[in-house]
Amino acid sequence: YGGLAYWSGTSRLTRVLCQEAREIYQSLSEELETDTQFRELDLLLTIDLKDDSEQLAADYARCATPPTWVSVADACALEPLLNRNAIAGAFTVRHGHIHPGKTTQGYLKAFRRCGGEIEIARVVELVSSSDTIKAVKTVAATYHTANTVVCAGGLSRTLLKASGIPVYLYFTHEEMIETPRVDIKLQTIVIPADTKRFQLEQQASNKSVEHLWNKPGHEVIRPILDAGAVQFLDGSLRMGQLSRVLTDPYATIAPDKGEAEIRTQVGKILPALEKLPGTWHHCLVAFSNTGLPVVGSFSGVEGVYIFSGFTNPLVCVPPLAKRFANWVQGQEDEIIAKLSPAN
Repeated sequence: YGGLAYWSGTSRLTRVLCQEAREIYQSLSEELETDTQFRELDLLLTIDLKDDSEQLAADYARCATPPTWVSVADACALEPLLNRNAIAGAFTVRHGHIHPGKTTQGYLKAFRRCGGEIEIARVVELVSSSDTIKAVKTVAATYHTANTVVCAGGLSRTLLKASGIPVYLYFTHEEMIETPRVDIKLQTIVIPADTKRFQLEQQASNKSVEHLWNKPGHEVIRPILDAGAVQFLDGSLRMGQLSRVLTDPYATIAPDKGEAEIRTQVGKILPALEKLPGTWHHCLVAFSNTGLPVVGSFSGVEGVYIFSGFTNPLVCVPPLAKRFANWVQGQEDEIIAKLSPAN
């Protein structure tokens, strides 16, 4: 969706990363020689009629920049498309936003300009010898390497498990709807104040359900839907998001049911968006059992590193990528040490 919640740090570690991310994005377009469409706009965190507003306020008070509570009338003034009868108010804060696709392409082009090479192939396994990863085997070729970094998102767990490397990484199947350019104008980014995603991650990575992740075919917990929307500078909208916890990363997801659920729930908050034409999309999103990314080396295995588990990648990846690059060259980093799977 392109959101940059660098206001949301609640610990010293996350606040440092959020601040570093904010500084990076201010000049990233120039650094990449690509327009990332970076901007700041109002985020509206809508309060459901059944939500505990006081508890939510206490939760948000822990953030580096706590969102401000606003009344229903003020929320609707900020976002005229809101259904005033569906909310009990909202919290608001300035929120960063980029175009994730254009930014990714900018990184790839900059990587090539620096002499990097990109090969696209389906990876079969990491080839090991004497507790050391020696190569990456794909369906077409084998790439021999001294060092391999697994940045495979929701597929990281499956790939590492096939190579005999256990890691506390998990994934959800995410569903969203993307519209073409529309005449409707959304003034803000709208998401629920009580985001169910974080509770889902805690429950799905609990030790009591760990055994379910060792075999495909399980639905660890019931799906959740956090209804929200964002509009890009080209006029297109993205609406979501439905999260399913299925232990098979290759599970077939039927689009019709998920799309209907997203439209219904988004329509309750933003009625004008419910019937817009759009395309259903699906992808995997990785997460860990700590609420933080997993970055670093493995205990007992040489030649392989992990860089995954980013529930909030757009904020965390740029600063952690810089830190990781310095760390692998021998520079100590207390944040990388805390995110290491060897812990």
